[in-house]
Amino acid sequence: MPVLKLLLVRHGQSVGNTEGRMEGGSSTQLTPLGQQQALRLGQHLAANHWHPTHLYCSPLERARATLAALAGESPPHSAQFSSVTLGSRPPVPVTWLEDLREYDAGILTGLTWAEARDRYPDLCHQLETSLDWQPIPQAETLDAGQARAQRIVDHLIGHHRNGDRVLVISHHWILQQIIARLLGCDRAWGLPMGHTAQFEFWLDCDRWADPGPNRLNTELWRIQRFNDTTHLE
Repeated sequence: MPVLKLLLVRHGQSVGNTEGRMEGGSSTQLTPLGQQQALRLGQHLAANHWHPTHLYCSPLERARATLAALAGESPPHSAQFSSVTLGSRPPVPVTWLEDLREYDAGILTGLTWAEARDRYPDLCHQLETSLDWQPIPQAETLDAGQARAQRIVDHLIGHHRNGDRVLVISHHWILQQIIARLLGCDRAWGLPMGHTAQFEFWLDCDRWADPGPNRLNTELWRIQRFNDTTHLE
């Protein structure tokens, strides 16, 4: 039976990641290691005959460069392009989706933790001493982030059909929210997520909204890969 195959991928390592920056809605380029991670992912997908029919990508630099490197461009360019060619396959259309951007960290965007403590000592003290959610000035609210994740899920399922293979490149925080919405959770679960980690879900579009016993039918909803980085080994 054909299903919709969704492959969610985190971007490759960025310069900001290595510097310990809270990049959020800002972005830096990929490191050479990040480019290699994306290239290996592209090779892995090709070797396993996982050829996407559609591509969605965050417009932030580190995600754009990941998509370009995955397609084998060396060095990867950072422009927004309408399609990419993967191997000998026909070009695959790319949709640049603003909702796939990373969490907006407000006044902490682009700072290291040491820099944040110097500039905002009271706020950082609150964040360090309490596990309760602390609002950050000018940052995205949790409700807004969850709503964004739900829009992404609704879009992917509403605009595609069984038989499509959809590759999504995004970021750690928003991917956690998307996964929670796909799984029907009322909370987001924190999990370590390696660069270019893969999360693959197979689902029956035709029955997605159906009530009743089919929601518990594990033949219709399958997790094929979860936080998979075996392509980097």
